Amino acid sequence: MYFFRNDYSEGALPQVMEALNRTNLCSTVGYGLDPYCREAAEKIRHRFQCPDADVHFLVGGTQANQTVIAAALRPWEAAIAADTGHINVHETGAIEATGHKVCTAPHVNGKLTADAIRAVFAAHGNGKDEHMVAPKLVYISNATELGTVYTKKELEDISHTCRELGLYLFLDGARLAPALTSPGNKVTPEDLAGLCDAFYLGGTKNGLLFGEALVITRDSLKGGFRHAIKQRGGMLAKGRLLGLQFSTILDDDLWLQAGAHANEQAARLSAGLKDLGYDMVVDSPTNQLFPILENGQIARLEQEFSFEHWAPVSDTHTAVRFVTSWATKPEAVDALLAALRR
Repeated sequence: MYFFRNDYSEGALPQVMEALNRTNLCSTVGYGLDPYCREAAEKIRHRFQCPDADVHFLVGGTQANQTVIAAALRPWEAAIAADTGHINVHETGAIEATGHKVCTAPHVNGKLTADAIRAVFAAHGNGKDEHMVAPKLVYISNATELGTVYTKKELEDISHTCRELGLYLFLDGARLAPALTSPGNKVTPEDLAGLCDAFYLGGTKNGLLFGEALVITRDSLKGGFRHAIKQRGGMLAKGRLLGLQFSTILDDDLWLQAGAHANEQAARLSAGLKDLGYDMVVDSPTNQLFPILENGQIARLEQEFSFEHWAPVSDTHTAVRFVTSWATKPEAVDALLAALRR
């Protein structure tokens, strides 16, 4: 069985496993106050050129999203997201469970636009109508849920809009490495600290056993954040396991190499699908692809390949999702294309 279901089916990069094994019997303090976490935080500040940022390590993306949004917002405030946004669709109402509404806008190829943010803000009385929730934070992800990537101009427009309207900008970077290494991308790691108030570097979907590195650049979001992590159940006692993994992949930009490998295998698969005449839901430059297949063909493919059904397109055809990862081997892509040709 070849797996194209997600980019976290495998364990971890060999370099990460070696580092964990090498330090297995080392004793440190807990809760992210150890030397490995301090080292990783300094590497992140240096790589993203944000020397004054606070860096925190959490286990997973939903946990990071929920903790940031709950800590940033007062009880009557809300988040703005694309209708396809992860916090709106795939987090079981985690944000709403904290008492905050997610105000959605129609996506454009998976992306939120500056105009859509303005429209949602205006529709809620510009945050001044006491009978409605007041939008205070904008949530975006890069890459998006559809594998698309924000251009630098799009991010700059969103950042400018947020600052004009007094909104926080929070970027979900669960798949940040594929976004930054995608063809034609002009956004650099250094840009993110200047454009966003908070963002995270994803590890779970990019070669770590688990972990997301949250970077907070806005001073007003920093205070008491460790309290927020603890209250939300996110403070890992063995926090050094997070810091060590991130410290390892930051060396020699291993995190970007892992993202680039996932993109390269996806590009091979995408080219093969197009050569065979398959339509795609969206043109994705990263490691998530959404071809439209005939239902009977899907049933046959599932005997050899693991992947997700995304959405029905007609009575006879369904959009599926193929995802490549840092560990996807070329022969797996070759096998899938051969099966599609058959």
